[in-house]
Amino acid sequence: MSEAREGGATSNTISGGTFFHTVIQGRDITVQLPVANAPALSGLPPLASAFTGRDDHVDRLLVDLAPRAETAGNRRAVLVSAVSGLAGVGKTELVIQAAGRAIERPGWFPGGVLFTDLAGYDPELRLTPERALEGLLRALAVPGEHIPNGLEDRQRLYRSVLAAYAGNGRRILVIIDNASTTAQAAPLLPTDGTTAALVTSRHTLDGLDARLHDLDILTEDSSVAVLDQALRHARGDHDSRFADDPHSAALIARLCAGLPLALRIAAAVLAAAPSRPAATLATALQVEHTRLDSLSRPDRAVRAAFDLSYQLLPPGQARLFRLMPLNPGPDLSTDTAAHLADCGTDQAETLLQHLAEAHLIEPGRVWGRWRMHDLVRLHADELGGTHAAPDHRDTARTRLFTHYQDTGTAAGTHLETLPGSRSPRFQDRSDALRWLDAEHANLTATATAAAALGHHSVTISLTSSLAQYFALRRYFDDWIALSTTCLDLHRMLGDHQGEANALNALGTALREVRRFEEAMDAHTQSLAIDRSHHDRRGEAISLANLGLALTEARRFEEAIDAHTQSLAIDRTLGTRRSEGKALTNLGNVHWYMGRFQEAADAHAQAATIFRELRDRYLEGTALINSGLALWRMQRFEAAAGAYTQAVTIYRDFGDRHAEGTAVGNLGIVLRELGRFEEAIEAHTLSLSICGEFGDRHGEAMALANLGLALREVRRLEEAVAPLFQAATIFAELGDPHLESQALNDLGIILQEIGQFEESIKAHNQAATQYLALDDRHGQAMALANLGLALRKVQRFQEATEAQDTAAAIFGELGDQDLEAKVRRALATTLDHEFLTREN
Repeated sequence: MSEAREGGATSNTISGGTFFHTVIQGRDITVQLPVANAPALSGLPPLASAFTGRDDHVDRLLVDLAPRAETAGNRRAVLVSAVSGLAGVGKTELVIQAAGRAIERPGWFPGGVLFTDLAGYDPELRLTPERALEGLLRALAVPGEHIPNGLEDRQRLYRSVLAAYAGNGRRILVIIDNASTTAQAAPLLPTDGTTAALVTSRHTLDGLDARLHDLDILTEDSSVAVLDQALRHARGDHDSRFADDPHSAALIARLCAGLPLALRIAAAVLAAAPSRPAATLATALQVEHTRLDSLSRPDRAVRAAFDLSYQLLPPGQARLFRLMPLNPGPDLSTDTAAHLADCGTDQAETLLQHLAEAHLIEPGRVWGRWRMHDLVRLHADELGGTHAAPDHRDTARTRLFTHYQDTGTAAGTHLETLPGSRSPRFQDRSDALRWLDAEHANLTATATAAAALGHHSVTISLTSSLAQYFALRRYFDDWIALSTTCLDLHRMLGDHQGEANALNALGTALREVRRFEEAMDAHTQSLAIDRSHHDRRGEAISLANLGLALTEARRFEEAIDAHTQSLAIDRTLGTRRSEGKALTNLGNVHWYMGRFQEAADAHAQAATIFRELRDRYLEGTALINSGLALWRMQRFEAAAGAYTQAVTIYRDFGDRHAEGTAVGNLGIVLRELGRFEEAIEAHTLSLSICGEFGDRHGEAMALANLGLALREVRRLEEAVAPLFQAATIFAELGDPHLESQALNDLGIILQEIGQFEESIKAHNQAATQYLALDDRHGQAMALANLGLALRKVQRFQEATEAQDTAAAIFGELGDQDLEAKVRRALATTLDHEFLTREN
């Protein structure tokens, strides 16, 4: 069933008026135009709704339709505009709305509108140009006996009549709806240089010498508005089922994928059942294999509208159309389509372009990528199922999966940090990353789909190939999901080594999203498997990963033990690269424990190993960690040099996130060196990079450091907000250590701008949390600062207690310098208290 209406042009005409003569087939024909004050030509079908959500498109058409006198500057008047788009996207509604507005404008179309529906996609209703011209001529008041036979003569008479109307100040707007080809529409176009025409088609009719307009689907908000207005139009303003259930309305809008035909059918389904809740329709539409069945009414259906477009496709286009839904992801490249269809890239591109011209697929934002509307995809998949045997559908799916698997493996070779074999499939690392970025959604969807379809090797291979990419781009949710899927597959297959590898990958991804307990559990399981199978290499890897998770959980002694064992195995096996990694990991734990010289020594050894191996990326890791140790040893120039080298390396590798970390650390030592403006710039860049990746923890670190740098240049008011935001984010992430540190720093700045009560609150909260964490040093720092704030508001007894406790803790910890400093502050507090009492 077609979405289009049956019938041709109609008009209101009366006798009397102007006469003109024309010669057809040697006969002199006299044609009588209606009198000037007669009603204008009509024939526009009614709008389904006053709202189409397409005001911007209507405005663009009105610019095209404006008479020459109203065109801006020297802009050439547009006489023919062609609107194209997917079946059911609302092309007819759009031109009707534009025409309705145009004829309301004085002087634009005093002759009215002439409308014809060519039904170009319906084989039973399709009008030939000859038949269409007959209807148009009758609407123009040409008597039947004067309408000649033959296309050329009818075309000549039709254009003469339009020119006569225009010459008599009765300019007409011609609407040619639902044309399937240029040949069907072209004979109906005016040629007098004044009369305007609008053409609609599911194809891009670039042979009409027209201004081309492509009509896209509606936004979600506009889709919800169409649903609501269509239901109220059918049932009255009191029917507010969509307005009363906005969640279901939004879900239905998404499931209809912004297609006006589907939206109006969905509204009609509810209109036919006045007591049916919107939520039940939303539930029904969520079932993919029956969604198209749900979007149908006796007089119209989404599937039928798509069928009419599909039936016009030549065999090659039809086969590719049916195969495209095999791609599990949201779009596909021309190269992928060639593998799917088992043809050359040039041939695939030609087929895809024709499908796009028919608006059965859509070009992507970048040339060479193609996607399907969600409902069209369901329709194509249904057709694919019925043509599975002649299309060799299973073989096509295997070709598709193999293409992604092999190309993913090739791209992965360019992400390895060690020099070695690189696949010639990609020119270099940047080329491989561009492909991975473009195909990321397809690759993860394929890996997931392959597991469900029994292509286990595809899932396992893709997950392994993508591991470095997931880490680089911080797609940890994808990594967790696919690692979990691989873990289940290896367990099902009884592959113990694969199971251990999957557990290690899963644990690494879990650690990156700060799910430390789950990460430790995964690595503990992998370690047990390695030991039970006497896999010493695997044991070293599992120990290293377990040590990293233990470090993040601040279980430092256990982390030291794990990394020490891993290092010993690596040295026994002679695996130098792993030895360097183990030294790096060990150095990081020493740093956390305040053993800065030991940390620096470990990182220096690691850097030497990575240089020997020519592994620049891991050398960058050693440099950034070395910089941390040098900073804490107050060797700021050396630390700045290490960080600067690390930034360069990470930029060369395109690792933006690691670059952000290195830049942030560089900002810290720049602050120590008194280069405050450079430090502010570095922390601002680090904040921006962390924001790109949604790294909330990194953002909080950058905010805290930015606040401290702003303080150094006495931009105190500006410093409050980033430190407050940092403390808030650390709290949300469940990191009480860094939250307490940010609160303590915030309290200091609040003191400096005279907001003492807020400062007291911040220091109190920090001291309380440090106490709960058994961080005695942090507690003493917070209490010392709390005492200073309390003294400012003359709460001397509380200040004395806080400072006395802080001094005692520093004494217990053996920090004589800080103990002495706090006791001097305590003496000042007591002096202030005495002077206050005396006064």
